[in-house]
Amino acid sequence: MNQNNNTTNSSYRDTLKSMDTEETFDLWFYRPIGYAWACLAKRLGITPNAITIASIFLGVGGGILFYYNDLWINIIGMLLLVWANSFDSADGQLARMTKQYSRIGRILDGVSGDLWFIAIYFAICFRTNANSDFFSATPWLIWTIAIIAGIFHAQQAATSDYYRNFHLYFLKGEEGSELDSSAQIKEKLAQLSWSKNFFQKLILTFYANYTKSQERITPSMQRLRRAIAQRWNGGMPSQEFRKAFRAKSLPMMKYTNMLTFNTRTFALFVSLFIGMPWLYFAFELTMLNIMLIYMVCCHERFCRRFTKEIEDGKY
Repeated sequence: MNQNNNTTNSSYRDTLKSMDTEETFDLWFYRPIGYAWACLAKRLGITPNAITIASIFLGVGGGILFYYNDLWINIIGMLLLVWANSFDSADGQLARMTKQYSRIGRILDGVSGDLWFIAIYFAICFRTNANSDFFSATPWLIWTIAIIAGIFHAQQAATSDYYRNFHLYFLKGEEGSELDSSAQIKEKLAQLSWSKNFFQKLILTFYANYTKSQERITPSMQRLRRAIAQRWNGGMPSQEFRKAFRAKSLPMMKYTNMLTFNTRTFALFVSLFIGMPWLYFAFELTMLNIMLIYMVCCHERFCRRFTKEIEDGKY
């Protein structure tokens, strides 16, 4: 009995990216549910991308229900969004379980979350203009706020994702990380033809721009990447360096998690329960941006320090 339990626990842990980057609430709630979905999908022969596509319909459907000024309808929307995120967990766990990795799958996984929140943003804007005397008098205002919040939302999510993958690169190597560079993606794009590979080239074009935006906000990290490539001839850094970097990067992982799904949806659900969904935008523009600025400043600072230490010959 104990042996079977150990085997099950080991298999479950193998579907996680790493304990360094997992959020406590995910480990308690979403990952066990995602693992159950992944095991079922594996038995039924369902692919990770199929689960991702299903999550899009669930998440967008949940977002649409936030338009209604009815708490019970909103609660159904919340449950659909939670269901969608359990599928979002399951697709990655299934991919690691079955070794079905692909860059297109990773991009599709990111797009699914974007589509959920686009639906949520539209629902909040239409609802606010329909139910608020203040915003109905100036209907353009809530849309302007939503667009600005959406821009920052995209940057918060992209930067968090980038820092997690940089951390995983030092922790687990290239195979355990999804760290990309815009230069590598552009090389891949040059090999594709619009006439023969239209869909793949279109997706990679958007992904190249996404990666470029990640690089633009992290200049010190980019200098560190170049210094590492030069010092270790494009290979993995020494164990000593990896250990030192992990020690500095690990405290940042809690902020990368707080800037993704759970903290965001907790705030969204509270705003819906109190009947003021527009407050969610205020939360994004204030609290989450403060976290983003703090995270970037800290990460850039120790990247500069590590770059100088490599150049000075410490490593």
